[in-house]
Amino acid sequence: MSATSTLGSIREDFLALEVPDRLQLLLEFSDSLPDVPEGAVPEDHWERVEECQSPVFISVVRESDDIVVRASAPAEAPTTRGFASILVHGLRGLTAQEILDVPADFPLSLGLQNAVSMLRLRGMSGMLWRIKRHVEELVA
Repeated sequence: MSATSTLGSIREDFLALEVPDRLQLLLEFSDSLPDVPEGAVPEDHWERVEECQSPVFISVVRESDDIVVRASAPAEAPTTRGFASILVHGLRGLTAQEILDVPADFPLSLGLQNAVSMLRLRGMSGMLWRIKRHVEELVA
């Protein structure tokens, strides 16, 4: 992941803040998770992220030459929704290889260990792992 990538910029934004402000930024990301228009993703293209306690679903498809990641997470789970939003925004525009090159420990690199539980960080890691698995299948 290059330092100039969106994910790299997001990481820098988090690390520039004190821990309480990092949690606030995560909650702000929860408000910017794009809505998925009804019918934009066939029901069988959603995958439940089992690592998340909340009902989080991801979809990864190829549209033309782009890899498009979508996520659905309930408003009642703002930290989880924030993580999903970070990935949706941060992976937008990346090539398949760039997505596969995102370090598995990216969720830990945001410096949120003292702001959210390890269970929540595990959920974000699960989202990233599933996204990468779908990308591998798309390019195989």
